[in-house]
Amino acid sequence: MTETNEKAGGHGNNEQKNGQQKEDVQKVVDIINDTKIGMFTTTNENGGLVSRPLVAQEVRDDGDLWFFTDKDTSQVTHVRARKEVNVSFGNRSEWVSVAGRAEVIEDRAKAEQLWNPIVEAWFPQGPGTPGLVLIRVESESAQYWDTPGGPVAAVLSWVKSRLTGQRIDAGESHTTEL
Repeated sequence: MTETNEKAGGHGNNEQKNGQQKEDVQKVVDIINDTKIGMFTTTNENGGLVSRPLVAQEVRDDGDLWFFTDKDTSQVTHVRARKEVNVSFGNRSEWVSVAGRAEVIEDRAKAEQLWNPIVEAWFPQGPGTPGLVLIRVESESAQYWDTPGGPVAAVLSWVKSRLTGQRIDAGESHTTEL
């Protein structure tokens, strides 16, 4: 797997870095929009990591994420105690891990803006459901992996590796600041 890192202080001129960063951020946004369900990871009161699936309701162009949840859930308790979170998304050929800081928000107007029929399955009383809150993740960085050519190319790369004894080409990994 090839890994690149376009953080500040990297190689190349600023225009190239900015162009690559825009491409990387767009790739992160695209993977999240294509996947929608992410594993939202928080830290519990004992310092252990706890993950649970949440549906991303919005991913902004800067990588920030919005989720609906209930105020009485463990993720809300954990976020209020420690804001650092990670959310990972993936499909058969692309994966992204987003690190950031979360906050619990009670905002009826934002809930109405993000409202959709899928959310109604969890909150049948609508955006005014008692206990409904939003979690906003201010994304700080993301790392993504992709397999150019998708699953077929991955299988072919594996077969080539087995036949030649050479290490598999598992695609590329990029890390970007958001």
